[in-house]
Amino acid sequence: LPISLKAAGMRTAKAKAAEAIDWEWRFDKMQQHTGEHILSGILHAMFGAENVGFHIGSEAVRMDTSVPISAEGLREAELAANRIVWQDVPVLITYPTPEELAALTYRSKKEIAGQVRIVTIPGADVCACCGTHVLRSGQVGLVKFLSVQKFREGVRIELLCGKRALEYLSKTWEQAKAIGQRLSVKPVDSEAAVERLEGELTSLKLRCTQLEESVFESIAKELAGKGDVMLFQPSMRPDSVRRLMDAVSKTCCGLAAVFAGEEGHYAYALGRADGQDISPLVKAMNTALHGRGGGRNSFAQGSVETELNNLHSFSINNHSQLEY
Repeated sequence: LPISLKAAGMRTAKAKAAEAIDWEWRFDKMQQHTGEHILSGILHAMFGAENVGFHIGSEAVRMDTSVPISAEGLREAELAANRIVWQDVPVLITYPTPEELAALTYRSKKEIAGQVRIVTIPGADVCACCGTHVLRSGQVGLVKFLSVQKFREGVRIELLCGKRALEYLSKTWEQAKAIGQRLSVKPVDSEAAVERLEGELTSLKLRCTQLEESVFESIAKELAGKGDVMLFQPSMRPDSVRRLMDAVSKTCCGLAAVFAGEEGHYAYALGRADGQDISPLVKAMNTALHGRGGGRNSFAQGSVETELNNLHSFSINNHSQLEY
């Protein structure tokens, strides 16, 4: 063949390769779209709900309904949608004549110029649609709700179909299995085990608070009458920092400043029992020590991003009588 024809043939082959369908991507969209058809048709039949919003995202499918639906109703709809999947009914594409179309009851019935394409999934949906769909409902694989929340007059459903649903549930199962192993229970029994741990944790927190109160009271007694006081403690919960400051401020007869944390980051609580305004001091400290937080009049709480020696320097320059 002449060189020009050979070159043209090579370009044609390359063009065909470049235009090849990404089947995995397309089939995923077909599964999500057909699953949405099944669910929308069922919600319309069961509750008179219209699909007023639909989006196939990169992670999940979002669908908005025109009316509120109860949690029990949604469970029934999800089960009904999967029954259609299990029945593996054909997804039928038809192009009815204008006369046939006028006599047909279907979703998205709007005045459209030209030929209308009707998608029918027996037992689930009849809808005007120009999108891509699987050949049979069984190819949807699975319809699974991820979340449901109130949205305008209806609800917003986040769901997955087919491979996406399988991958999501597989990851969820692996996590449940790992949690079960950590708790020495079967994956399906992990909720009860977590509830037990939550109860134990609540009891331990209460006991910890009681012990802290005892320690804080002892520290406050030791610092009674000392005037302005600055304390440094290991990392504590912000609430614990505040309660220690409260205890000391009631006995020290001055400013009580508590810093808890490790080199580079400290939570703080400052206060005075006499009600004297400390706002200027807190503002200056936050500015000098890269702090965040504040309060009102005689109380402030927040954190600073600084080194310990900078805290010492700031205290010496601003309160020469602070105790450490």
